[in-house]
Amino acid sequence: MPQPVLGLVASALVIALSLAYLSLFDFGTFVGWVAFYMLCLIPAQIVTVVLAPNPPFAPGRQPGRGLVLLLVNAVAAAVITPIALYAAGEGISPPGPIPSHYVVIVVPTTFFLAIMFGGWPFTRFSRNGGVIGGLALLTSYVMTYGLFRVFFSYDFMQGAPVYLASAPAGLFNGEAALVFYVTVLAGMFLMLHFDLWPLTKAPAVMRQPALGVVWLAIAVAVSALVMGVAAGQLGLRPMYILTRITAPFIFGTIIVLNMLQNSVFSKLSQPVKGIANTVAATVIGVVLAQLYGLAAPSTVGAFPAGVPDAYEVWLVNALLSVTFPLLIFYAAYFNYWPLARPALSAAAEEPVRT
Repeated sequence: MPQPVLGLVASALVIALSLAYLSLFDFGTFVGWVAFYMLCLIPAQIVTVVLAPNPPFAPGRQPGRGLVLLLVNAVAAAVITPIALYAAGEGISPPGPIPSHYVVIVVPTTFFLAIMFGGWPFTRFSRNGGVIGGLALLTSYVMTYGLFRVFFSYDFMQGAPVYLASAPAGLFNGEAALVFYVTVLAGMFLMLHFDLWPLTKAPAVMRQPALGVVWLAIAVAVSALVMGVAAGQLGLRPMYILTRITAPFIFGTIIVLNMLQNSVFSKLSQPVKGIANTVAATVIGVVLAQLYGLAAPSTVGAFPAGVPDAYEVWLVNALLSVTFPLLIFYAAYFNYWPLARPALSAAAEEPVRT
């Protein structure tokens, strides 16, 4: 089963599994503990896949290899979850939107450290992938907490049951800041569609930390442009931007670059390949987001009337908190087992490295 057929079949299976998993929970349970824990899975998953894809404790054969990696990731998330909740949510159960926003934005930070900066500066001090990944993971949570306190404000929630006395009172509306930061991640993925063209034409830029700095600046500019047009010019609400533009593009990118292993337009040269990849990711992501929306009534049931943006909160978590990590688990941890032979699945060890 060659690519892209392998990736399409694998994606369909994981999406079906994700929808079945989502159907197990009502709205409150899902957007509370379930989504919070799933979000805490992702940073550890990122550093494993990108910085430490071959830990010595993992078996060489599937499905044993995938099961061990999945178990270690699940245990790491179980340790991280209560710490993150106490750090950003006063330990109040179930997690509300404020601590949930914190664990959401840890994900982009981890991607930036692992992919944009390639594990720098930790790669200067160690060649051990586990050490580099562990330091990157710890730094992601600490650095993000600082960003959370400085840039996020939840004054608009005062008086609401979910407001916390310890909530940040930073520079920007917390909801808008969340969407801006996640859209920076979409800007990072946009550059991956172009295989970092035109940066690859400047060898000096392709070295760390210059690559990370320039790449991050481009991603921030992309986010500023998207938010400026969508929110400033079109007047769209931040959560609408997140669920109709940002999240679908990220989700579609995971399908095109990870599940299909960048195979659809592999014969094209840049920048035509990047344009084609971007269009494909956008279309796939929007279509799948609509599919999840159609499946929502039979999956989660009725949305509570008193919860602001209830549909948007459910949809973005369904796409990025559940299906996103499950896709990566299957591609990177299980190497498409049993759909693919070992020789065909080796490339999935590092699905998003550049």
